[in-house]
Amino acid sequence: MQKITPFLWFDNNAEEAMHFYVSIFKNSKIGTVNRYGDAGPGPKGTVMLATFELEGQQFMALNGGPHYKLSPAISLYVDCKTQEEVDELWAKLTADGGKEDRCGWLTDKFGLSWQIIPSLLGEMLSDKDREKSQRVMKAMLQMAKIDIEALKQAYAGK
Repeated sequence: MQKITPFLWFDNNAEEAMHFYVSIFKNSKIGTVNRYGDAGPGPKGTVMLATFELEGQQFMALNGGPHYKLSPAISLYVDCKTQEEVDELWAKLTADGGKEDRCGWLTDKFGLSWQIIPSLLGEMLSDKDREKSQRVMKAMLQMAKIDIEALKQAYAGK
């Protein structure tokens, strides 16, 4: 197991969330699944704790009840190489009740926040030419899903 593992708290749908996430990312798999027994505190047979892997990153998911909710204070950042990857992940993660936000952020149907960001954005924002980087920042602030071509246009001053 890796030294630090994100631990996600769900009310009662950790198993559904885990299967959903594994279905989206290519290099992913389900690990262990521990279910509640007669001792509870959750309903017998439901997932208590599960592990899964997305693109080589391990996660743990718990059905802990309604005590805590996921929030945008913690998000999962996905580095995307192409617009096609941005579009595909955006569509899948916003499906069935997910919500778009600004600047490449979204919240999926389980309440988990994601940043779907093309690598090129960071490169452009780090450009030593402040005028170019500021044009890119201004363009990005107008976007929900990041549009690489629009960023390139802004970068070029068009």
